Amino acid sequence: MSKNKPRIIRYELPGAWDLLVGATDAGNDYLSMTLAEPDDWWFHADGVPGSHVILRAKADEEPSKETLRQAAAVAAYHSKSLGAGAAKVHCTRARHVTKPRGVKTGTVHVSEGKALKVYPSIDGAARVTKAQQD
Repeated sequence: MSKNKPRIIRYELPGAWDLLVGATDAGNDYLSMTLAEPDDWWFHADGVPGSHVILRAKADEEPSKETLRQAAAVAAYHSKSLGAGAAKVHCTRARHVTKPRGVKTGTVHVSEGKALKVYPSIDGAARVTKAQQD
């Protein structure tokens, strides 16, 4: 499969929370700039290459701290933090993620948010599909 095609991996977290993971730079770009809605939650491991991860917002429910931590752990798992012990993962609403002009595919700017310290893991995350997006 071409590295230029966006690839998205989908997980479901307990409570029927939908989690989308960019599997390539193009997937990260497509996920963060096209698929993500402003109220979705966005995650990325701090200071290392890795996947952009989107936790889909629900109109009638806020995610628990545990759900946010699970999403952050998946982001750490899909990064160079895997195998490095505890990792710091940025967490913010997708509306705070922008793409500066002229930067390489998958590069973004985050204007606000917080960091969660988690261990890289996909425990509790049920992989639903590895879908190619057009």
